[in-house]
Amino acid sequence: MEINNVLRKYNFRFKKSLGQNFISDTGLLEAIVKDADIQNNDLVLEIGAGAGTLTRALTQKAEKVIAFDVDEALGPILAENLTGIDNVEVYFRDILKMSDDELAEITEGKRFKVVANLPYYITTPLIMRFIESNLPVDSLTVMVQKEVADRLTARASTPEYGAITLAVKLRGETKVVRKVSRNMFFPAPNVDSAVIHIVINSEFDQSEQTKTLKRLIKAGFAMRRKTLANNIAAAFPVSKQRAAELIKESGLNEQIRGEALTLEDYKLIVSKLLSSK
Repeated sequence: MEINNVLRKYNFRFKKSLGQNFISDTGLLEAIVKDADIQNNDLVLEIGAGAGTLTRALTQKAEKVIAFDVDEALGPILAENLTGIDNVEVYFRDILKMSDDELAEITEGKRFKVVANLPYYITTPLIMRFIESNLPVDSLTVMVQKEVADRLTARASTPEYGAITLAVKLRGETKVVRKVSRNMFFPAPNVDSAVIHIVINSEFDQSEQTKTLKRLIKAGFAMRRKTLANNIAAAFPVSKQRAAELIKESGLNEQIRGEALTLEDYKLIVSKLLSSK
């Protein structure tokens, strides 16, 4: 049965507050599963099950799919669309309000991959929820607004480059794997989308050096019109003159702005900053 017919059958009403836009194109669903590199021994956490079209496609490749959604009105629709599938569990819970321990219990501590088609206003919090956790995540494949994809993959000294770019880069590599027209959704959103794939390639680090690095990155983009030396002096107990010296010692121009630095540049300044204590 076509998904639109199922939605009508249960008199489902899209909730604007939840930003619900469902994918019905079979080719796109299969492409997203491929983009996520789902293998037959994978555990997948799908965030935003919607009507279950992507859920169903994921179950055909993965060993098991654990799907989450916040709208309990989707219950009968998911039940019908997932009839006969025995490698899926559905939870009506807000994953942003769940602790790592709660998720670890549901996943039985196993490694997993995240796949999500979410309202655009929570995509960044969702990505950071896993980036800033010690959960055993292998990758995240997320449908995002095209502008968000541009920010997550931006290069230094571009308007899109920001703290979020580097925050994600600290844990993994991000690439845009697919551009998606707004016409591929029902109902159609007002913007085009992109699928991003983030491969997590480093463990969650709570060392002093990494905490200082995150603090420095945040400071570097806090006031984009000011020099990095000014921003460092505002965020750390060092003078503007000393901040400029640390930047110069790192082989950079004293007047440089935070958005011009790569992640490696920031790491170098942190090592100078900590060694000067």
